[in-house]
Amino acid sequence: MTHSLLLLLKGPLQSWGDESRFKTRATATTPTKSGVVGLIAAAQGRRRTDPVEDLAALSMAVRVDQSGSLLRDYQTAQRWQKDPKASAQLVTRYFLSDAAFVVALEADSRGLLEGFATALRNPAFPLFMGRRSCPVHPGLVIGVVDAPAEEALRGHSTWYASEAHKAECPTTVSLAIYRDAQPNEPGAVPRQDVPVSFNPEHRKYGWRDVVRADDLEMDNPDGRAMESHGDIFFDTVVRA
Repeated sequence: MTHSLLLLLKGPLQSWGDESRFKTRATATTPTKSGVVGLIAAAQGRRRTDPVEDLAALSMAVRVDQSGSLLRDYQTAQRWQKDPKASAQLVTRYFLSDAAFVVALEADSRGLLEGFATALRNPAFPLFMGRRSCPVHPGLVIGVVDAPAEEALRGHSTWYASEAHKAECPTTVSLAIYRDAQPNEPGAVPRQDVPVSFNPEHRKYGWRDVVRADDLEMDNPDGRAMESHGDIFFDTVVRA
């Protein structure tokens, strides 16, 4: 039997870098596998030089409960201790504001996943959602269920959007689900976020293929009635 560990990644800010270069630090629109693997590795007390191949091999799926909004923050850095007169360097960092995701990690061993859950509830190192300025939600660990990752996300009936967001949405909402693709599965999109090494001197990431599964429709009793135009973008973005 296949089992899945469900995690809630929700907060004022989170940032999942997968294409950051130099002084522009971007964020992906959904949690990266490297970010989720990093959470577990930190919880277990692994050092950045320790191997993480076993964690990276886990299948992963993500449900977008609230996509949030993109926030851009300008920061400056200056090596004032070595050169007080040096010019400050401008760094642009991007974050997801008020986003909520449910992540499912799939494995054949329930005991393995329960061990991850125990470590995440009592982490050896502080846990962050991509950056140190983004601490995890107090209810990070939802639990372990006896189902594959995508099925586990579809069977989890709690919608973690904010009350304000629910009030602005229609009475029926569609939640996007992204999962690891099967070999040669059509519609797959490559993503370079599989951690090979977290060593600061030689960080390295591999590739995986991701597909968007059928959206999960959920009732929203707190929503407002809207006339559908048959246009997903119009109904979920313009009319929301």
